[in-house]
Amino acid sequence: MKVAIQGELGSFSHEAAERMLPRCTVVPCARSAEVFDRVERGSVAAAVIPIENTLAGTVAEHADLLVARDVFIQGEYLLRIVHNLIAAPGAKLKSLRRVLSHPVALDQCRDFFRHHRHLEAVPFYDTAGSVKHVIAERLKDAAGIAGRQAAHEYAGKILQAGIEDDKRNFTRFFLIRKREARKNPHFSQNRGEVGHPIVDDRYRRLIPRGANKTSIAFQVKNLPGALFKSLSVFALRDISLSKIESRPMRGRPWEYVFYVDFLRGDDEPARNALRHLGEVAEFVKVLGIYRAA
Repeated sequence: MKVAIQGELGSFSHEAAERMLPRCTVVPCARSAEVFDRVERGSVAAAVIPIENTLAGTVAEHADLLVARDVFIQGEYLLRIVHNLIAAPGAKLKSLRRVLSHPVALDQCRDFFRHHRHLEAVPFYDTAGSVKHVIAERLKDAAGIAGRQAAHEYAGKILQAGIEDDKRNFTRFFLIRKREARKNPHFSQNRGEVGHPIVDDRYRRLIPRGANKTSIAFQVKNLPGALFKSLSVFALRDISLSKIESRPMRGRPWEYVFYVDFLRGDDEPARNALRHLGEVAEFVKVLGIYRAA
């Protein structure tokens, strides 16, 4: 089973993909858009993408792509992020001058750099990519910060393990698959589709057994109390929200999309809430229904 990830082999996305889908074949992609392109074209069966980190927050590009593309979230996984200092075989910590990694990873290892002031933190495009570069170029004065999988993938040497500041550092990953295209990708009930179900049988088959969590995106009308009315559809049915966040709407300045996770699967209260939301919101898109990690 081919599964696309953004980044190099040995990345945290690679590790998450193998944990979610053991024995899968991981297909690395340089850009996030390429990951979604491959899923929509069907050249891969699925993709595993990071969506949120407990320290860095939401991966904005992936949130935007989930709204824009015809994909469906089928699962989530919480991966403990352990950063390691990885160098070429034979390199010593005292001989290092530079440490390469993704800017988010560097920022999560501030204490390490505070205690090793002779080391320069150098931003790189990818955690695993930094290790790949150091090993390929046989650099003796540089190392990368990445997961243990990168050391295994590129035969690197872990000089120091667990250098992240916060040990409660987790990244939430989504497993996404292609959904069947619809006439209206936003599933709006306010644009000539009154009464049309937001969750229909054309992708209900993608919902895994035991699903108990739903991710949606919606836009409210520019009216007083619009957000209150939108959220009340869940409160009236005692549906618990585990997350709510707003993002700017691409191509429409000063308009925003709300992302909500709620703790129900594809049951009658959830369907009624979504139908009700479709009556008061500008558009509603169900991003996925899956088992909570």
